[in-house]
Amino acid sequence: MPPIDPADFARTMAHVPTPVTIVTTVDRAGQRWGFTASSFSSLSLDPPLVLVCPAKTASCHDAFVTGDRFLVNVLAAEHADIASSFARSGHDKFTGSPMEPCEFGLPGLPDATARIACTLHDVLDGGDHSILVGRVESVSAGGAEPLVYYNRLFTRPGASPALASTS
Repeated sequence: MPPIDPADFARTMAHVPTPVTIVTTVDRAGQRWGFTASSFSSLSLDPPLVLVCPAKTASCHDAFVTGDRFLVNVLAAEHADIASSFARSGHDKFTGSPMEPCEFGLPGLPDATARIACTLHDVLDGGDHSILVGRVESVSAGGAEPLVYYNRLFTRPGASPALASTS
């Protein structure tokens, strides 16, 4: 088979809806770091593990792969502006943000849909990204409507009734 064109792959993946998260940590010098990630997933229930994937070119990359803990903030629909801010580089992402100390004292959003506090369990190679595997130490569910990334846009799930039950 011919190799996949990266642009075709990116266009195809844009049609896969994903949750929007802001992942934060504080390095050993006390500097706060964070990035917007849609590459987030649960991995295991026993032990409880999640994964999140920062780009290797991101300015915050080293702080996450050498740190010992991080906090995943699952964003609510009203957090699109902060998601956009944390997706950009070259500025202090925390100035003027509603982040405040949460689990482990890490920056978090008190009104996030959910917060998942992790210790760093493993770092794996994921091509142009690293795969951070976090062991879940604490969870908090706020219940707000989630923010979703779909077709290169921040959006919210539709208001239509469920098509099927999982119970």
